[in-house]
Amino acid sequence: MDKQQIRDAYELYWLENGTRPISVFTFCKKLDISEPDFYNEYSSFEAIEKDIWLYYFNKTVDQIQNDETYKRYTVREKLLTFYFVWVQTLKEHRSYILLHKKSLINYGVMQPKPDVLENFRKAFYEYVRNLIKEGYSTHEIKERKYISDKYVHGFWVQALFVLRYWLTDTSEKFEMTDAAIEKAVNLSFKLIIENTLDSLVDFGKFLFTKK
Repeated sequence: MDKQQIRDAYELYWLENGTRPISVFTFCKKLDISEPDFYNEYSSFEAIEKDIWLYYFNKTVDQIQNDETYKRYTVREKLLTFYFVWVQTLKEHRSYILLHKKSLINYGVMQPKPDVLENFRKAFYEYVRNLIKEGYSTHEIKERKYISDKYVHGFWVQALFVLRYWLTDTSEKFEMTDAAIEKAVNLSFKLIIENTLDSLVDFGKFLFTKK
């Protein structure tokens, strides 16, 4: 049994029982595999949960990067496309994800242990760093001393905002999530390309020096 089959079985167990299996032993018994077979693929249930979120990300990126149209998009359009396709991927697993809604909503406030989003976060950072680098070369993103290396963290906060918004969205076809994505991405690019951020920084410096 490979990783994909174990992930699928794990999600199904959650959907049928509303909780994780009580032990690896009982889960393996249900799957009719040995514990060594399980441990050859995953070290724990936490490892499966982390891999599930990485799978959602990888599936999204594979889909958009195999699209020739995507390759011709601006950086802003690429990020928009990522979010739109990511949400569609998440929608296929919404019932499972909603079982973890509380911990996901509280992520970063009362951070769940272990951090199920950690592998996804690392992969997302790498994806966004590449977009930012592309944005520098196309002049879609302004490189700023002391600030540019913080952009990626801002985009991660944005990704968490999209996730949380979608988790609580009750609009038809999640139309409000689509609108929220557009507004969030458009605002972020206004900040990192136009003079808005520079003005805010200058104003902050002015207030600081006045004290």
